[in-house]
Amino acid sequence: MSNPLPSSAQAAHLLKTAERQRTQDWLFHRMTQVFSLMVLLALAGIIISLFINAWPTFAKFGARFIWYVEWDIINEEFGAAIAIVGTITSAGLAMLIAVPLSFGIAVFLTETCPVWLRRPLGTAIELLAAVPSIIYGMFGLFVFAPLFADFIQVPLRQVLGGMPIIGFLFGGAPNGMGILAAGIVLAFMVVPFVASVMRDVFEITPPILRESAYGLGCTTWEVVTKIVLPYTQKGVIGGVMLGLGRALGETMAVTFVIGNANRMPTSLFSPGTSIASTLANEFGEAADFHMSSLFALGFLLFIITFMVLALAKIMISRAEKAKGF
Repeated sequence: MSNPLPSSAQAAHLLKTAERQRTQDWLFHRMTQVFSLMVLLALAGIIISLFINAWPTFAKFGARFIWYVEWDIINEEFGAAIAIVGTITSAGLAMLIAVPLSFGIAVFLTETCPVWLRRPLGTAIELLAAVPSIIYGMFGLFVFAPLFADFIQVPLRQVLGGMPIIGFLFGGAPNGMGILAAGIVLAFMVVPFVASVMRDVFEITPPILRESAYGLGCTTWEVVTKIVLPYTQKGVIGGVMLGLGRALGETMAVTFVIGNANRMPTSLFSPGTSIASTLANEFGEAADFHMSSLFALGFLLFIITFMVLALAKIMISRAEKAKGF
C-alpha cells in the first residue's frame, strides 16, 4: 500500500513550484499595472502639455475665451465660440442622422436579415469604418456637395425657407457646403462605428429571451424595444458615445465641406468652422500667441470630449440603478 503523504523531495518540488508561480503572478500583475499606468501617464502628459501651451491665451482672455466670437489673427484677438458652436452643431446633426440609421441597420442584421446576406452586409459596413477620413472629405467636396446643393438645399430653401420660426434655418446660398453638409458627411463616417457596436451587442442577447418573447406573441418591434434594447442598453449607449466622440474630433472630412468661415453660422446652410478644422487649417502657419490660441482650442476640444464620456458614464450608472443593479 503506497504512502499517501508526499516525500521530502516531492514536498520541496511542490514548494518550489508554488514559489515560482507566485513570482510569475507578481511579475504579471506588475507588468499589467505598468501598462495601465502608461495610459494614465500619457493622458496626463497630453492634458498638461495642452494646458501649458494654452496658458498665455487663458491668462489674457480668461473664461471669456470660451464665448468670445472674434478670431482676428492680425490683432491677436481670439475666441473659441465660433469653433465650439460649429463643432457641437455639426456633431449633433451627425448623431441625429446616424443613430436612427445605425439602429435600423443593427436591427435588420440581427433580426430580419436573410442568413445568406448577413455576413457580406455586415462585412461591408465594417469596411466602411476603415475608409480614411480624407476619402470621405474628397467624396463630400467633389461628389456630395454638388448633388446636395442642387437636389437638397434648393428644394429645402424653397419649401421651408419662408416658414415662420424655422425658416431662418434654411436660408443662405445653396453652394453645397456648410454646417448641414458637414453633419451629413460626419453621419456617413459615424454610421459604420455605431451600427457595428449595436449589432455586436444585439447579438449577445441570449436567444432564449428572444424565443420566449416570440413564443408569447410579441412582434419583432416589441422584441427589440422590450427585450433586446433593455438587455443591451449599456453597450448601445457606449456605441453612440463612441460615434459622438468620432464626430467631435473629426478633422479632414469636416475641413473639406464645412466652409471654413470664422463667423457665427446663421442657418444650416451657412459656412462655419469647427475646432478640428481650425487646427488643421491654421496650425502649420501659426506662431507665438496664435499658436497658443490653437492649443487652447485643442484643450477645449479635449474637455468637451471628456464631458461627453462623463455624461455617458452617468447615463449608464443611472440606468443600472433604475434596474436595481
